[in-house]
Amino acid sequence: MTLIVDDAGSGDLLFGVVIGAYRKETGEFKYDLVDVRFYQDIFREKEYLQEAARVVTKLVAKFNLESDENIHICQGCIFDVAAEELQKVYGADRVKRVHVEGEAQRLVEIAYLDEIRNLGYEPLAERDEKRGKNFFHMMRWLRDNPGMLRYAKTGWPRLKNYQLFKPFHAKPIFNAVCSKCGTKCEVPFQPKADKTVYCKKCWGTHRSVRSQRSRKLHNKRKPIKR
Repeated sequence: MTLIVDDAGSGDLLFGVVIGAYRKETGEFKYDLVDVRFYQDIFREKEYLQEAARVVTKLVAKFNLESDENIHICQGCIFDVAAEELQKVYGADRVKRVHVEGEAQRLVEIAYLDEIRNLGYEPLAERDEKRGKNFFHMMRWLRDNPGMLRYAKTGWPRLKNYQLFKPFHAKPIFNAVCSKCGTKCEVPFQPKADKTVYCKKCWGTHRSVRSQRSRKLHNKRKPIKR
């Protein structure tokens, strides 16, 4: 027998990710979720890989695999850590990375569509053929329903180019005291005791002086024409 593991929603703007396991010989299907929070503020830490591994391990355990049963897991990068963990437990010869299609893919996709419909969103009928159109369809829905932005993968770096998501990519501002004039100011980095901090006015003066020094040094290095 073979257990097939696949995901749906990894490349979609809305909701988290559905991970499903399907045993084709018996038709058994179970699924769980990688919560959308792993694709928001902490997305850059890639903790979703560890979470996907946890979900997969939990799902596989529910099937009580036979000693000769194989596991086929999707080639998607979301399963890179999961595949390694499964190979440690079940052996490299029983765990294979494959391109998933057919019934396993269909059931996981249905589960994802059910989840986003529960949010009140109706997906495009041709979403698989028109991924670009699908993205903008979801974005327009979020624009019309701003309260649902908590269910969007707002941590994606490319979203900073869209006005709707800019607040989620704004750099944090920290309070500081200017090292030169002692004025309280705000800076876009975490102040450190051993690092010089300038207010906006002093930074302009400092930058101007530094530029002048740089130009003088450059002129001194110019070869003498004979």
